[in-house]
Order: sequence, then structure tokens, then C-alpha cells
Amino acid sequence: QVQLVESGGGLVQPGGSLRLSCAASGSIFNINAMGWYRRAPGKQPELVATITSGDSTNYSDSVKGRFYISRDNAKNTVYLQMNSLQPEDTAVYYCNAAGRLTDRRDFRSWGQGTQVTVSS
Repeated sequence: QVQLVESGGGLVQPGGSLRLSCAASGSIFNINAMGWYRRAPGKQPELVATITSGDSTNYSDSVKGRFYISRDNAKNTVYLQMNSLQPEDTAVYYCNAAGRLTDRRDFRSWGQGTQVTVSS
């Protein structure tokens, strides 16, 4: 069982910045990939960014150059630095992690989501 706890969401003005964090805990052997997804009202869920255990990253075109994903493997934590936020970035942001448990079973877990609202 793996739990993901997100933090760092909130209300910010257009052009502002926020940093999201997501900490994984539980019977973790290793985490291969971590990522962030978002869901805006009335829209389909969207992949925002992912990062592998080797720090290879991938971003959606809509956030490339504005958002930056990083991870601290020792803390099983992934971060999302969001700069130049725009109203269209308003969404619930979800953390995701995939890897292996201590009993060698694979896992894939989701956080509970954190609201990001960009508005003046």
C-alpha cells in the first residue's frame, strides 16, 4: 500500500508561481516514475509532467517552459514548480507514482488532488 500526499495548491494571480509537493509513503521498494496530472472543470484529465528515476522528464506542450518537475528520491517526493500561471492552468492537480512494493508487487497510486486556482 502506497499513500501519496499532495500540498502547495492555492489561489494565485495570473503571472504568479506555485510549487506543488507530493510525498509517497508506505511499503515502497522503489519508485520508477512520478508525475502530475490535472483536471479542469468540464475538461478531460491532462498529463502535465512526468519524471523517471533517472530524472528523464516529459511535459505537455501547454506547460513546457513554464512548469518544472523534479524529485527527491531519498524522500520519495516529487515537486512541480509552476511559473507564469494563467487562468487556463486552473484545475485540480493529482500526483501519481508507479513502482514496486517491498513484496515485489508492482503498484500505481494517486494522490487526493490539490486545487490550483489562477484568478485576479
